[in-house]
Amino acid sequence: MTEPVAAAQVLHLRGPVLLDDEREAAEAWVVGGRVTFERPHASAGDVAEVEGWVVPGLVDVHCHIGLGADGPVDQQAARAQALADRDSGVLLVRDAGSPADTAWVHDDDDLPRLIRAGRHLARPKRYLRHYGRELATPAELADAVAEEAARGDGWVKVVADWIDRDLGADGDLTPLWPADVLAQAIGAAHAAGARVTAHTFSGEALDPLLDAGVDCLEHATGADAGQIERIAAAGIPVTPTLLQVAQFEAIAAQADGRYPRFAARLRRLHARRHQHVRDLHDAGVRLLVGTDAGGTIGHGRIADEAAELVAAGVPDREVLAAASWRTRAWLGVPSLAEGEPADLVVLAGDPREDIRVLAAPRAVVLRGARVR
Repeated sequence: MTEPVAAAQVLHLRGPVLLDDEREAAEAWVVGGRVTFERPHASAGDVAEVEGWVVPGLVDVHCHIGLGADGPVDQQAARAQALADRDSGVLLVRDAGSPADTAWVHDDDDLPRLIRAGRHLARPKRYLRHYGRELATPAELADAVAEEAARGDGWVKVVADWIDRDLGADGDLTPLWPADVLAQAIGAAHAAGARVTAHTFSGEALDPLLDAGVDCLEHATGADAGQIERIAAAGIPVTPTLLQVAQFEAIAAQADGRYPRFAARLRRLHARRHQHVRDLHDAGVRLLVGTDAGGTIGHGRIADEAAELVAAGVPDREVLAAASWRTRAWLGVPSLAEGEPADLVVLAGDPREDIRVLAAPRAVVLRGARVR
């Protein structure tokens, strides 16, 4: 027999409660911070009713808590970033590189669960200033990957390409690392039990990453048809970050005159950004939802990124799954199941039919507490 529960511990979720691609429940409860599908013994006055479409807490897999436009931010600013993500329904963040030490987030129950990737690994003058850990020589990469793996939560972020300004007017996106160095570095991460995700805009950087066994790709805007087939065959997920790619035209305008080849490339990538995402989806590539918040993009924009993926031609229900239960499972974090922590979002409409309902959550519940 179910034991009675204390007042103010119970939420009654009057669904549908979306569990995964195939299953849903009519209702569920939150008792003692955990999900149950068994009606608890509690008086009506002790139960708070919440009605709507219930989904597992959303996931932003490319988010930079602790990063501002000019580099690391202080703890107060980082906390405000994380709260903005939380209030948007993002209750799980894979931090895809941050110059700030955000390990303290793990101890703050008001903030989303965080999976850290340590600092971006780059070369001097080959990434944004004050963002990454700059290695003097490529030979340092494997050791640096092992060090960041030890500091993070099972992920490491490598910057695989960036503009080479030393080429003057011929400056363009070029790879940062030789193929053998990448293979050693990714092998070092795997030996440490960590996975590697890589920033890449160009096509030139992709084949060495795929040869080396990279685990995830960020942006991957330069992938051609053959590379897309390789990515799909290897089962490597891609985070398209369409909010970021939408800025390529503005970046190209800043590069006009000084770096014409780079500007022209960014304009091509910008113009084909939606077709590129459709090509990835049609090939069977697992798409992840990541806003690239931090730096020049504000936090709390998961609904905007999801809407962009739908505008690119990915079905609403596929985007929802990528923004919630599928990616939680891929990251090894539970969704809505009996006895699991209650991290969930309640929506006014069915996001499988209209992803735009993500923009206005009716309720957000984190660790069993309603925070919105």
